Amino acid sequence: MDQQGNQQKQDVDQQQQSTKQEEQRSMHHGFDVEAIRKAAANLDDGAVTEGYAADREAICKMLNDALATELLCVLRYKRHYYTVKGRANAGVKAEFLEHAQQEQEHADSIAERIVQLNGEPDFNPATLTARSHAEYDDSEDVNAMVRANLIAERVAIESYRQMIEVIGHTDPTTRALLVSIMAVEEEHADDMADLLTR
Repeated sequence: MDQQGNQQKQDVDQQQQSTKQEEQRSMHHGFDVEAIRKAAANLDDGAVTEGYAADREAICKMLNDALATELLCVLRYKRHYYTVKGRANAGVKAEFLEHAQQEQEHADSIAERIVQLNGEPDFNPATLTARSHAEYDDSEDVNAMVRANLIAERVAIESYRQMIEVIGHTDPTTRALLVSIMAVEEEHADDMADLLTR
């Protein structure tokens, strides 16, 4: 190998070593340090960094539909709580109130997540029923109330399951929120199923 060939080989080796050192600097302990540093920029984006992999607008729309569903569930449970009558139904009445309060907590958590994603929670009452996955119910019979709530809980469970599937691993925070809400909805469905069979 002549001197020129040696020099070219040394240049290639040096370039590869330089590239490897640069990769090591940018991937310290498996982290992309450059991307982490970029997160300090664009402060107006709040919690949404460049690494956010989901379609933010689509996630906010999904969450606004879930928000409408939770708000409608609050209204349905509250209506049932205030209208169910009779001493024999005291336990059912207490269950309705507890569920209404938990549905309100879900709505609050969802609205907060929408804001974190730089979206706007939609509390417009004029479009609430159209956006909700569940339906309102004004039954007067306690069994019809329980049945309507069980149906709504099952609808919510399936809605959350599908949202979780669509989100996948692109938005771990929203996914974790929806998984935790779905777990409570499953408890609610179980409660309503127990009441229905009494």
